Amino acid sequence: MDWQPDWGLRARMGLTMFLLFAVYLLFIAGLTFVFGGGASSLLLVALLFGSFSLIQFFYSDKLALWSMGATEVEYEEYPQLHAAVDRLSQQADLPKPTVAVVDSKVPNAFATGRSPSNAVVAVTTGLMNTLDQEELDGVLAHELAHVKNRDVAVMTIASFLSTIAFLIVRFGGQMMLFTGGGRGHGDDARGAAGLLVAILISLLVWIVSYLLIRALSRYREFAADRGAAAITGNPGALASALMKISGEVDKVPDEDLREEAEMNAFFIIPLKSGIVGRLFSTHPSTERRIEQLRDLERETATA
Repeated sequence: MDWQPDWGLRARMGLTMFLLFAVYLLFIAGLTFVFGGGASSLLLVALLFGSFSLIQFFYSDKLALWSMGATEVEYEEYPQLHAAVDRLSQQADLPKPTVAVVDSKVPNAFATGRSPSNAVVAVTTGLMNTLDQEELDGVLAHELAHVKNRDVAVMTIASFLSTIAFLIVRFGGQMMLFTGGGRGHGDDARGAAGLLVAILISLLVWIVSYLLIRALSRYREFAADRGAAAITGNPGALASALMKISGEVDKVPDEDLREEAEMNAFFIIPLKSGIVGRLFSTHPSTERRIEQLRDLERETATA
């Protein structure tokens, strides 16, 4: 395997983390300015709820499997799938992850786990019924590249403070409704005005951080595609798999897609599209990914 460090991915991760840190320093400063000492209480409540992100970090593999209805499978149940994961893990210089299967018509796959030592790679029955072995290898290698790049851990950490801002917006709005929007006088009105400012600050922080995280997420998909090409030495197989998956997803009933849309960030192809969907998407367009893989295929052929 000709695996090269992806300095573009590392630089983007570093820049995104730096910008998120700067945004949240301004966030805390803004809340402190509005509330003074009272800001600490508001942040304490948000941190309490944000602690659920830490639980997600340490138990991401189990939570993702539970959310998707995935079942860990033994070698005897899916020998061909296990053999492929075993072989590709060796080629990627990774410990073999836990293998899981989702009983779903949607052809897709995902990887989860905070580190390579507790990673899980899951595929749907729809994916195995759609792809040939080389194409399946390409998809599995893509998920192993996510594991090697520690994408799940990075995205969970990056999302932590964004979750805090979102919770302040959500529960601050509920407090405004409960208190009648600050229609009283004196201290009550000033307190309500301060809460409204805090909600607006939090909303701005959440939007900015959301866009930064989504931009990083889209680049990590390009990086995982390049990683898959390095692991298998066959970028054309993954390009073919993406084309097949994209075509099959279009045939899946809307109700099946809605059931699984919440796991978009983990999937190899997202389940939403459109102009707004592309802006907020966790993935770049399938067309751009295939174009990159075809370029890699041509480079491999002429090397």
